[in-house]
Amino acid sequence: MSGTVYLVGAGPGDPELLTVRAANLLRRAAVVLHDSLVSREVLALAGPGALLVDVGKRAGRKLLTQDEINALLVAYARREQTVVRLKGGDPLLFGRAGEEMQALREAGVAFEVVPGITAAVGAAAAARISLTDRRLASQVLFTTFSRGAAGPFPEGANWSAITRETTVAVYMPGLHYGEVAARLMENGLSAETPCVVVSQASLEGQQILRLTVGALSDELRLPAPALLLVGWATGAQVRGWGAEFRPEALEPHGAAGKH
Repeated sequence: MSGTVYLVGAGPGDPELLTVRAANLLRRAAVVLHDSLVSREVLALAGPGALLVDVGKRAGRKLLTQDEINALLVAYARREQTVVRLKGGDPLLFGRAGEEMQALREAGVAFEVVPGITAAVGAAAAARISLTDRRLASQVLFTTFSRGAAGPFPEGANWSAITRETTVAVYMPGLHYGEVAARLMENGLSAETPCVVVSQASLEGQQILRLTVGALSDELRLPAPALLLVGWATGAQVRGWGAEFRPEALEPHGAAGKH
């Protein structure tokens, strides 16, 4: 009889930000198939007898295809009672959970989704930003940037709905911040729009860079995982934001008030 696959959100990295259910499942899992960017601190919660399998990718290099990951999930579930598919952030946001759930349904394997703190919320918390500050933002757009085979942006990506009242969370900006900025300005945002890049949110190496859309460039080199938050709500806590503002230095870990 097949076991159960748990699609678990690992959150932004700090193990204290896991849900209690996620931590309990990790401790009793026989197999953990995890993304490459899941933190070592989170993986350390797995039981001593657990098999840890890295199925993620680094700098665009895939260790396994999605079909191969799907096949592994089914195969392990047919041998073990508890299989954890551990994904950074929340499994339902840019985590390909839809494809894995479909494969599990078709194979008749039971599964459960365990939510996690998504990267945008983890980054906003690190930088002390309200994504929906009612004075400045009436909507939030979760989007991504990728240099796939179909072109520099994901097929079907539509940024035309971005307004001055939108907070934009750009997942996986890679090293192409200049192109992201150009696309944002093509869709109506001014070069003076504030933005924040958060690298390794909630981890010891956390870095926060506050600047403007016009100041974004491909010269930015911050460690992955990184996330870009754009919009006037991201600058609400910076006193005197406006024409006199100049990008500040990187904030070291802890400066944004983690603890």
